[in-house]
Amino acid sequence: MRKSFTQKNILDQCPLVKSKTDSNELKRRLRHWQHSRSWARLICEAEKMWSLESKELKRLGAIELMQLQNEMPFNVRKRVNFWLVRYSGATRLEY
Repeated sequence: MRKSFTQKNILDQCPLVKSKTDSNELKRRLRHWQHSRSWARLICEAEKMWSLESKELKRLGAIELMQLQNEMPFNVRKRVNFWLVRYSGATRLEY
């Protein structure tokens, strides 16, 4: 007796094939990951301005860092801290 392969049977047997809701969840997590990483990269770029000789650029870097911290949503701060550790950033955010 041959077993018929319907879409439901294939989805049940193959764990690599995900449903649409799983795909949406994966996309949401990826966006959150990219968003957090972008914030951390911006913070690290502002920190790099502190190492320059010009007082004006150091001041601009400090202003930029304060603005980034004020604009950042609270729900991504923990993840941004993770990326700051990975990028060897000096800043840590309170959450």
